[in-house]
Amino acid sequence: MLVDAGLSVKETARRLALIDEPLESLTAVIISHEHSDHISGLVRLARRIKIPVYLSTLTATTVDWAGYTPKLETFQAGSRFPIGDVEVDSFTLPHDAIDPVGFCFRTEGIKIGLATDLGYIPDSVKFQLHGTNLLVLESNHDIEMLKVGPYPWPVKQRVMSRTGHLSNDVVGEFLIEDFDAAPATLVLGHLSEHNNHPEIVRMVATQALERRGVNTKLVIAKQKSPTELFQW
Repeated sequence: MLVDAGLSVKETARRLALIDEPLESLTAVIISHEHSDHISGLVRLARRIKIPVYLSTLTATTVDWAGYTPKLETFQAGSRFPIGDVEVDSFTLPHDAIDPVGFCFRTEGIKIGLATDLGYIPDSVKFQLHGTNLLVLESNHDIEMLKVGPYPWPVKQRVMSRTGHLSNDVVGEFLIEDFDAAPATLVLGHLSEHNNHPEIVRMVATQALERRGVNTKLVIAKQKSPTELFQW
């Protein structure tokens, strides 16, 4: 199952090959929201391997299918639905898209949580992410790097807003105050290339986890290559 399709088909295939998986091993793609970095490769991917596309009813209305009619499986944000033998919980995220959602995936007693593209972490999202074995969370920007970075001021305001993206500091506060210590692995991703650095993310999160007193494995996702495989 592929979450979002912001890369080209060629790049998606290349990264799958790095973990010894062919492109044709994908059986479904599920979309969080309609921003281009999450769907720019979607139409060609769906056309190429003819897999079903799961996305919210509102998000489906925003996609230009370029004359192609994929097998659409729409859902309402907040609903639970199966994809094969995986139960998927969807939940609303505070982001400036038409209907942005995060996901939790459950199968064989394992729960994986994924939440990127959100301006803050409301209690409803904290509740959904409770009890995960693996948590993938956004740590998008360093506030000071963003302020002095190359983005125009309106874009900086958007990123820092409550419907923008999570800063390292907000993630650190979450880890100290609300992290439930259940995840064996925490993956921090969606790092800005211009307004963040992996070592800053690692430092802030490591200090927060130490203050929380939990023994959670920390992984910082890279822009250009896949993480290690996580298995149970």
